[in-house]
Amino acid sequence: MLDYLIKNGMVFDGSGSEPVKTNVGISGDRVTYSGNEEIPAREAIDAKGLIVTPGFIDTHAHSEFSILADGRAEGKISQGVTTEINGNCGLSAAPLYGEAFEHREADLKELGIKERWSTFKEYFNILRNKGIAINFATLCGHGNIRASVMGYKDIMPDENAMNEMKRLLLEAVEQGAKGISTGLIYPPGVYSTTEELIELCSSIITYHVSPIYASHMRSEGDELIEAIEEVIRIGKKAGVNVHISHIKTAGERNWWKINNAIELVERARNEGVNLTCDRYPYTAASTDLDTILPSWVYDGGVDEELRRLRDPDALKRIKTEIGSKDENYWKGVCISSVAKSENKWMEGESIFDIASKLGKRPEDVLFEILIDEKARVGAIFFSMSEDNLKKFLSLPYTMIGSDSSVRSFSGPTFTGKPHPRAFGTFPRFIAKYVKNEGLMPLSEAIKKMTYLSALTFGLKERGLIKEGFYADITVFDYNKIIDRATFKEPYKKSEGIAYVFVNGKLAVKEGKFTGGLSGRII
Repeated sequence: MLDYLIKNGMVFDGSGSEPVKTNVGISGDRVTYSGNEEIPAREAIDAKGLIVTPGFIDTHAHSEFSILADGRAEGKISQGVTTEINGNCGLSAAPLYGEAFEHREADLKELGIKERWSTFKEYFNILRNKGIAINFATLCGHGNIRASVMGYKDIMPDENAMNEMKRLLLEAVEQGAKGISTGLIYPPGVYSTTEELIELCSSIITYHVSPIYASHMRSEGDELIEAIEEVIRIGKKAGVNVHISHIKTAGERNWWKINNAIELVERARNEGVNLTCDRYPYTAASTDLDTILPSWVYDGGVDEELRRLRDPDALKRIKTEIGSKDENYWKGVCISSVAKSENKWMEGESIFDIASKLGKRPEDVLFEILIDEKARVGAIFFSMSEDNLKKFLSLPYTMIGSDSSVRSFSGPTFTGKPHPRAFGTFPRFIAKYVKNEGLMPLSEAIKKMTYLSALTFGLKERGLIKEGFYADITVFDYNKIIDRATFKEPYKKSEGIAYVFVNGKLAVKEGKFTGGLSGRII
């Protein structure tokens, strides 16, 4: 007898092939039957009129700390997400030594996390004991490695430092990391050379069957083409698969570069570079507010950054290098999170509006907020083209990634005004871009969110509805699926997701959370 039989549904198996009306049986944590017979089951789910797919895989997540604070992951589960790829943009749960460990202390305290660790092995043990609602896979952050060995200084590694970074990376891969990620606009990744990254990537090529190098590139705007060229060079020289995180053309003056960018990527793919991308279905980005500052300001860590922001000479240089930005630019930079209660009124407001209320210049307000909040400020940047977004989403090698952490509708992660992608990415992609705008067939869209992602990040026996594969399954109503989260009201649950199975257990039943914590570390 099966544990569950999902019957009468239209099954998109994740391979990209046309859907088939069939029944799907689950026993334990696996799909054990696919066919037209109605085999006895402890619980039968009538999916007539519904779509049955593999669970969605979020290829770009940042949940390493939030999932430890609250493993329910309601914002992702309610979208049909069953697996996340974490450790992106150079930041991962481990390794954490020295300055890397010290730098994370504020994050852990803010989320009420009492446990401490240094390695992935230690972190995974803590995570297993806590329990999680979705599957957790991760890359190893280059920022963690560099900060653990050399801190946040703008220096190059000597032979000993390089060997220690390689050792930490190899240890991370041996303990389960799927590859390495970089955040080349953030300290300390911003201080690294291409050669450093090639050497690190090369060091794991013999250990890992198909390691991946995922990069938040050095530029997504003014030097976009040069940044893509660097990713390609690393792929060629190190022999690793390469992946461009949240590919975009940032800033209206750079929108025209999209065709050149795509041509460059496709030429590399034709030359044998296994290059893929991910993207979220929104035209606004979200990251730290201080990314507006020149990279030299971060040299030495947060304390040095704050010292420079208070230094009149340094501040004069910063203003010169930032340059004159018009009213529209500041209207497009919105505060998403602050730490101090007295500044909470700023969340959801643009720098322009905050400056207007305070009777100050936007540039001065930027510096004042960063100093007052000790640089711990999240922001949303409206800088992208809708037409370019559609082009990137349409590429057959582009997957869907939310670029967000798990959050829930209560508890320690229910804070700030985060980007709505944390709650709406996957339903929005289906409803807006597939159903309403006809960007691609639904079968192709499902493949992007499932099997293509599993193949790219080495998730074995996941991403397909196939006998013997893990029973990560999402069931949704194609007519009703829609995202409800907005920039002003991000904590709104998407609609249309009826059932979600994670490793054969129900996480969502008839649109409601079960509270199940059947997620695993992959």
